[in-house]
Amino acid sequence: MRLGLQWADAATVVVSAVGVYVGFLILVRLVGQRALATMSSFDLAAVTALGAVMGRTMLGYTPALVGGLLGMVTLFALQAAFSLARRSARVDRALTNLPLLLMVDGRVLHDHLREAHIVEDEVRQKLRLAGVRRYEDVAAAILERTGAVSVIRQGEPISAELVRDVRGAELLTGTNVS
Repeated sequence: MRLGLQWADAATVVVSAVGVYVGFLILVRLVGQRALATMSSFDLAAVTALGAVMGRTMLGYTPALVGGLLGMVTLFALQAAFSLARRSARVDRALTNLPLLLMVDGRVLHDHLREAHIVEDEVRQKLRLAGVRRYEDVAAAILERTGAVSVIRQGEPISAELVRDVRGAELLTGTNVS
């Protein structure tokens, strides 16, 4: 095992880490929130393989301890920098997908499911976890930026402010939105 690192190798690690990080953000942005949702066994296998590929890409064929540490520091620095940049609403909207309406008034929005790369079985699971017994009990189901699904039950009006950033919110009827 090598402990040290040449300056050229250090620069390669930093450039590779930046490339891997930005590439990952772009892919998550393209695939959407589904990539961040609760992981199935298939998703876990994909993430593990992705981590191995990213690590090899970042550190090269014969990684050194210092190179590995430098790669981690670069990734954490990028995470901190993007967190600061996301304080701007414009930057935040460019980097992340807006929440997406998946169900309205008990109806599944199949076009939105396809857009989010989600199947109806996954929505049903989220509804059961939320204690929903019938589709008709759902005023809205929303795929959040984090990949979680929020379920709003029928019965109380939904504040327009609460759903102003949700793609498809215009489908919520006037009786549901106040």
